[in-house]
Amino acid sequence: MLGPDPRTTLVWALLLDWLGQLLILALIVWIPPALDWSIGGTQLAGQYPWILFCVLLYPLLGWLFGSYTVLHWRRLPMLVLIQRLLLTAAATLAAVAIARWLINPGEEVWLVYRRVQVVWLVSLSGWSLLVRLGLRQGMLLPDTPRLLLLAGDEERDRVLQAWRRVPQRERLRPIQPQQLEAELSRLDVAMVLTLSPKIHRDPALRSVFQHLETADPRWIRVVSPERLFEAMQERLPPALLAEQGLNYDDLPWAVTFSIQAQLKRAADFLVAALLLLLTSPLIALAALLIWWDDRGPIFYVQERSGWLGRPFTVLKLRTMAVQSPGSPATWTQLGDRRITRVGGWLRRVRLDELPQLLNVLNGEMSLIGPRPERPELEEELEQHIPHYRKRHWMRPGLSGWAQVCAPYASSIEDSDLKLSYDLYYLRHFSTWLDLMILFRTIKTVLKAGGR
Repeated sequence: MLGPDPRTTLVWALLLDWLGQLLILALIVWIPPALDWSIGGTQLAGQYPWILFCVLLYPLLGWLFGSYTVLHWRRLPMLVLIQRLLLTAAATLAAVAIARWLINPGEEVWLVYRRVQVVWLVSLSGWSLLVRLGLRQGMLLPDTPRLLLLAGDEERDRVLQAWRRVPQRERLRPIQPQQLEAELSRLDVAMVLTLSPKIHRDPALRSVFQHLETADPRWIRVVSPERLFEAMQERLPPALLAEQGLNYDDLPWAVTFSIQAQLKRAADFLVAALLLLLTSPLIALAALLIWWDDRGPIFYVQERSGWLGRPFTVLKLRTMAVQSPGSPATWTQLGDRRITRVGGWLRRVRLDELPQLLNVLNGEMSLIGPRPERPELEEELEQHIPHYRKRHWMRPGLSGWAQVCAPYASSIEDSDLKLSYDLYYLRHFSTWLDLMILFRTIKTVLKAGGR
């Protein structure tokens, strides 16, 4: 990584939250008896299953309600952070109360007493607040390097425009060649220098580049714009990618007898079959609500582009009013009037996508991959966005890296942003990345954050 890994920050937050839970529990066990308070108990025998339940529940709900997400934000509004921590604490308290009511443990299980939980969670909220503020200030993490850009006018504008498409805490600062010597003399903070391809070939800067080649790589890193976006934003903007910057033979997917590719297909089949079985009651209920809403058809059949751009038919639960035959393909906009009342809820929790599990079973789709687009819209996208057809080098998916990282596409500019994530996924495909996408998709479904 060229700077602090954002996932390292999340891991530290998780570990420190766990440490705080255990420290506060120890204080609850030791301090009240010393002060003759009656708050809990002094024995941990019989409490361990509940301790494990609470220790796992709090970070799970914190992940769901975004108390870890704020660590990624460019700015950290204190009110929002406090709201999310209090919401996590309240949800944890409610979940423990429900579990206690369902299981009805004996009186000796004092950990689930309401007064104990309130003291524990109020103290933990304060601890978690300090942890997040400390991590935002660089506690336990390496310093963020200076990000500098040396490029010609045209390349500089293109790189900066792409950089600003995604909210980023780190600022990319353009500099002139004459400013570079002064920047190289500063060794108080590490530096990442991004050099555009054209400026790198400028003979007038040969002495500067020789200086860079002998610089301490622990303090000064020289990267291309492509590498900068891969490392810092986990995407590949199409406009910055060279014509041969991404070849099929370079993809992990293209390796002969790839174990990860075989594992992906096996997981697709098994998980899709299991999900179809488990969600069939939900699909039946949704079908009934769709019919009840406007007495129209339940399913919506649409042609999409699949592997290598070959068309295939997807089956979705209908979420829009019935369109007249021959209606032109148009983008779905925020607050689109065509979306029905029931359809709006189905789209929020993505239940309308469940029938596509049948496409996964027969191999036309994968659980994770670039989302399939309508061929009519792709004709226009291919004219405006370079490298667009390369997204067809992998089977389309129910969810993908672009779906969990970028907003809903409703324009050519949005599609360009989403393609940058699809291209990154193609180059960095792995089982670990698929699992990360899966967990973030589950979070979107649980929060009803779909469109």
